[in-house]
Amino acid sequence: MSRTHNIAVIGGDGIGPEVTKVALDAAQSQADKYGFTLNLTDFPQSGAHYLKTGEVLNDDTLENLKKYDAIYLGAVGHPDVKPGIIEKGLLLKLRFELDQYINLRPVKLYSGVDSPLKDVTPADIDYVCVRENTGGLYSGVGGFNMKGSKDEVAIQSMVYNRTQVERCLRYAFELAASRPRKTLAMVGKTNVLTYVFDLWDRVFNELGEKEFPEVKREYYHVDAVCMFMVKDPARFDVMVTSNMFGDIVTDLGAETQGGMGMAASGNINPTKSTPSMFEPVHGSAPDIAGQNKANPIAAIMSARMMLEFLGEQEAADDLDKAIDKYTATQPLTLSTTESAAKFMEILKG
Repeated sequence: MSRTHNIAVIGGDGIGPEVTKVALDAAQSQADKYGFTLNLTDFPQSGAHYLKTGEVLNDDTLENLKKYDAIYLGAVGHPDVKPGIIEKGLLLKLRFELDQYINLRPVKLYSGVDSPLKDVTPADIDYVCVRENTGGLYSGVGGFNMKGSKDEVAIQSMVYNRTQVERCLRYAFELAASRPRKTLAMVGKTNVLTYVFDLWDRVFNELGEKEFPEVKREYYHVDAVCMFMVKDPARFDVMVTSNMFGDIVTDLGAETQGGMGMAASGNINPTKSTPSMFEPVHGSAPDIAGQNKANPIAAIMSARMMLEFLGEQEAADDLDKAIDKYTATQPLTLSTTESAAKFMEILKG
């Protein structure tokens, strides 16, 4: 029986539409090869759309997006739009309203890609960061008092309830249990943030002891984990942490795997009651938009994550092998169209 997946596509701003086309062409090639169907529907949400209409994401569009199996996002961000408008009005709104409570970031060094770390190989950098994606400092709890005065106070609170913590940790344990090394590292700051990370630490150990005894548990303070990500990245298998800490350590991880142009992400609702969203993390790069300079590999990596999430594991694994072969044989300085042509040549074998 033919399998059909309905995908909402937000090409976005800058280089977003350019790399999105390459990534979805690769995904479509896999659909043809492995016997499933991708129905793609374009949505205009972007900084440019906001400048034109004054609207970021209205409720009707949000309800429409809920009907899809997944969302593919190229990149959003426009130099003429004030920072925070698109980020809060589109990205955070989608994460919160669609309950995409996991941000998944593979940190993998592909063959032929230069890492700034000395003497590392692909065998040394191959782990996954699980970031809690809807709570913590990003939940919007806080405000100003006496704003604009010399006594102004600004407050931003890190707030978590047990349900948020437990479901994130359970996802991370399940992921670790599915991998050969079966090792999960929790990243926090129990020595200073003694309320929030006391909760995280207790739930981490309770779940591990009762439900996942086969998974080896480790704990790192966030500053220590940053040092080890540089000094000894091979020690990590799966890492789980809070929203703010995850935002920071995943970008450090991206740099160790070759930079933002080699990093993919998924905003995941594991229940699949609403769509998950997949995107490269490099941003819209308006300085090179329309110049055929964008490296599309991170976008293709994000498409691979999307296929895996949709249950097309064989197609996703095949795409991953093609990425590795591409990076091993081709310079990452090719134009977007040259990269696309070379990649499709490798993919089709």
